Amino acid sequence: MFKQIYLFLSVAICGGLVFSAGAKEIKNLHYHTEAEQAAGDDYLRSQCRLDLRFPDEKKGWPVVIWFHGGGLTGGGRHYPALPAEIAVVAVGYRLSPKVELPLFIEDAASAVAWAFKNIANYGGDPEKIFISGHSAGGYLAAMVGMDPRWLAKHEIDHKKLAGIIPVSGQMTTHFHVKQLLGDTGHQFRPLIDQYAPLYYCAPGLPPICLITGGRDIEWQCRVEENQLLAISLKQVGCKVVEFHEMGGLDHGSVGQGAMLVIPGFIIRAGSVNWN
Repeated sequence: MFKQIYLFLSVAICGGLVFSAGAKEIKNLHYHTEAEQAAGDDYLRSQCRLDLRFPDEKKGWPVVIWFHGGGLTGGGRHYPALPAEIAVVAVGYRLSPKVELPLFIEDAASAVAWAFKNIANYGGDPEKIFISGHSAGGYLAAMVGMDPRWLAKHEIDHKKLAGIIPVSGQMTTHFHVKQLLGDTGHQFRPLIDQYAPLYYCAPGLPPICLITGGRDIEWQCRVEENQLLAISLKQVGCKVVEFHEMGGLDHGSVGQGAMLVIPGFIIRAGSVNWN
């Protein structure tokens, strides 16, 4: 029942706005530099692209960079059902096993760097960039937003992000990353190393909004580790930390249900005044 209510509200509130007449779209933009494209292979040039949907006849809008899910081995870029007043950068990135760790994280950071350097050309505000994603995409958003080294390679301070919004992302080391590292332990034995967002719990991070489904039907341990991160961030002094457990939604449906939370968080994070 709760699941049906959440999905209905998501479509009613957000879905009808996505492709309104007030939105423009540009597809298949390369986000790696021309030099990186020239030095890369065909897979980089075909996979590392983004689609941009942004408000028409408006300037200074907020943008959500969206990383798709798929366990770091599958999936494809798509727009989440956010209102048309919020621009969306839908990112494709290279997948395992075609590339090795940590290239998919480096791709995610390169896409964020593209937005910082180019979004103003389309009317967006580089001070209103939020990074988000579902499942593996939520993991990538958390890694790029919390671990400073990925954006530092592009001479960007990760604290310049307006917010980080992982949706059912793994906050311990991702289970596929553990496999790539040679870990042979049980999938649900937590590992917190340099590839775990929890490892980078520190004061001064951008506003963060952690969203999961209900713990009775979510991916095992996913709710608890997100809740642990939220509590830990508050204890170290992070000022804007939200944790939303959306009861009645499972790991898949929370990707849609999260669209009820994200617009409000963008306002609460203090970056946008829609009045």
